[in-house]
Amino acid sequence: MASHLRSPARWTPLGDLCAGRHRGSCFPARSRAGCAGRGGAIHGQPAPRGPPGWRRLPVKPVVADHRGGTGCHASAAHVGSLSKRPGGQQDGWAVLERVAEVVTTLFPVWVCLGVAVGITRPSAVTWFTSDLFTSALGFLMLSMGLTMTFQDFKNCARRPLPVIVGFFAQYLVKPMLGFALARALHLSPALATGLILVACCPGGQSSNVATYIANGDVALSVLMTTASTIGAILMTPLLTKLLAGTLVPVDAMGLALSTLQVVLVPTLVGVMLNELAHETVRKITPILPVIGVALTTILTASPVGQSAAVLKLNGLKLVLPVFLLHALAFPLGYILSRLSHFPERECRTVSIETGMQSSALGFLLAQRHFNDPLVMVPSAVSVLFQAGLGSALAVFWRNLPVRADSCHKRSQKSGEEEEGNLQLKQA
Repeated sequence: MASHLRSPARWTPLGDLCAGRHRGSCFPARSRAGCAGRGGAIHGQPAPRGPPGWRRLPVKPVVADHRGGTGCHASAAHVGSLSKRPGGQQDGWAVLERVAEVVTTLFPVWVCLGVAVGITRPSAVTWFTSDLFTSALGFLMLSMGLTMTFQDFKNCARRPLPVIVGFFAQYLVKPMLGFALARALHLSPALATGLILVACCPGGQSSNVATYIANGDVALSVLMTTASTIGAILMTPLLTKLLAGTLVPVDAMGLALSTLQVVLVPTLVGVMLNELAHETVRKITPILPVIGVALTTILTASPVGQSAAVLKLNGLKLVLPVFLLHALAFPLGYILSRLSHFPERECRTVSIETGMQSSALGFLLAQRHFNDPLVMVPSAVSVLFQAGLGSALAVFWRNLPVRADSCHKRSQKSGEEEEGNLQLKQA
């Protein structure tokens, strides 16, 4: 054990590695807090003898975040490399974990392949009807719920500021950015309206998958997506009218019911399953990102296939404006979060939520409420860039450790001082 570590040696069971959300070991932030993966050794207690399948790992000092939750830092060892039997033979589950990691890392590649299939072979994805679309989104949110607990939502509710900042970024920064790009690039009225429409759409469910892969705050991502989706009942038609001069009628009750059906209910079911059958859920956690990647790829390819003919004629006109819309939104969301002094995981979450809209909703609104088919084109092009850029950023962050913020260090230092003072008083 390295000399700089203050805590005694501990044993960490392989099952308690945060395999889904973090690619390394997860340890308690405070001496009284258990591992986020549950069942971990308590800080300060002597390490028990490890049975076969347990491995001694280096302990890293971890700090608590603003929400009072347990901080996690990725270990240098790969998750798959830790699951070995005493004889050195790697078990089948470890191989599956490695395969899942490779598939998840190639997320941008699958998205681009899905879009390519949608453009070149539309019939291969147009079978994905609206009913299947809804079911796939619901199952996607169920898989995200399996990675969370109710405590995650309580922690987010204690700090509503990130949700407010995210809402501000989605319904003020992003629409104004779309309006400015449409004016600066002199787009035709139909294409400008479509660009503004997609910029005014709420966060998409694919952002929850990207947040999960990026080691962001999934519970916060779901809350932000839900808040922006409910807010879309008023904000999307209002902003489109103000910026594009046309009122977009929205079925408020239908949108609210869809939100409950696609986002809230599946997520809550997943959280309940995680709470009631945690040991079983923990075993399938490593493959959840693969499920999310597969569903997101299909949900991206389907709208592209349905508008392939229009895209081939007018898609190139919107490559630059739509690319800039998303490429600028991601850093703007991150900068706003940093200016608000959010921890790194929340900064990543707000950035992804700002850059990834529900292009499918924009496509649906344009299809139902505008006679000019060109209004649909920006949403179809947006599917490619928001998923491609978002997935690429998620994979980049997945391989970049979550840094400990200075405010976290101050929080840890003050906590240690309080414990020291308490011990002196007791003495």
